[in-house]
Amino acid sequence: MTAPITLKDITIHPVIEQQALFFKTHEFFPTLSKEVLEENHSWLVPEFIDASGGVVLCIQGFVIKTPHHNILVDACVGNHKHRPMRPHWNMMTSDRFEKGLTATGLTVNDIDYVMCTHLHGDHVGWNTRLDNGRWVPTFPKAKYIMADRELAHWTAREKENPASVPWITDSVLPIVAAKREQIVKSDFTFNDQVRLIPTPGHTIDHFAVLVGQAGRDAFITGDMIHSPLQGKYPELGMFADYDSTQAGKTRRKVFDQLCEQDTIICASHFPAPSTSQVRRWGEGYKFVAIGG
Repeated sequence: MTAPITLKDITIHPVIEQQALFFKTHEFFPTLSKEVLEENHSWLVPEFIDASGGVVLCIQGFVIKTPHHNILVDACVGNHKHRPMRPHWNMMTSDRFEKGLTATGLTVNDIDYVMCTHLHGDHVGWNTRLDNGRWVPTFPKAKYIMADRELAHWTAREKENPASVPWITDSVLPIVAAKREQIVKSDFTFNDQVRLIPTPGHTIDHFAVLVGQAGRDAFITGDMIHSPLQGKYPELGMFADYDSTQAGKTRRKVFDQLCEQDTIICASHFPAPSTSQVRRWGEGYKFVAIGG
């Protein structure tokens, strides 16, 4: 288990489900040139890009323990989910996520809130579990926090063509049917130590989660960034972006602010350990060891 982050009376625990190669680099970043990739080969390989040319990604959530609440940010891929287009995620029967949650000292009954940074399949899967042929909330006592425009967008997509978004059918709509959803604006302030930060682009109403207080805080990215290559080149989009131009603007805006601070970056898809601090690097940004 990756070591937790301590912020005074808050701890943040990464809960890893998978770390592997899921996509070839040029599939994942369609506009990435061969020349730029070769120019950055020395620092990307093998940690962030495998020698075979695949992007190394971590699929993980983050458990935030506060004095008053236990919060899960993003619920990974999940088990028994029909994902034929993604062999690594299709009909999984892994216990790694559940063991990771147990290692934090919690059970599914201890989670008070699930924060869905956005509604892609590798972030909502454990929202639900299969129970006698029905999808039911995995975390029965939790409220599931979702951004209003994000939910509206994906429910409209599901209504129009359910086969194109099976993760909405099996991992999002059952939460709504069970009345466990809490619909908020993407700039929602949960309390004085946890708030949502609008980070649109990858999806229509994506949010990140800022934890702690100035001087000792952490920023959980969700899919605002997938690879440190997008730090050096913030305008580099990935294949599943809703609006890559907007996503690039979002990265610059956020990192311009955070590179002057000691905020800990919890980059959801960076290989474990996925924590760092961001600093300027030419026209872009780099991720350095905490305190480095």
